[in-house]
Amino acid sequence: MAHKEPPQGTDNVLAGLGFDDAQELSAKTVLAVKLNELIDSRGLNQTEAAHLTGMTQPKVSQIRCYKLQNISLECLMRALVSLDQHVEIVVRPVRRAHEAGITINA
Repeated sequence: MAHKEPPQGTDNVLAGLGFDDAQELSAKTVLAVKLNELIDSRGLNQTEAAHLTGMTQPKVSQIRCYKLQNISLECLMRALVSLDQHVEIVVRPVRRAHEAGITINA
């Protein structure tokens, strides 16, 4: 996790803190928040969540603690699908030069 000088006036807190992978980390965080909400609302413990999602309990623990560096976007999306969620990815051209990036709405 390399840090660099923070850009001025960014909308992404992680980019503002200098994370090189800020967009991906932000996307993972949105998916992890949704996954954790589902686990909580269903009253699942980590072992039950691991069984339902096909992950290991330690991986579920990482997600529960938002330690997402070693968790892929694909893993998070598969876990959400296994908990009866629809995950949609939309690719579209940018309208402005600085608009390229990753956005996740949950």
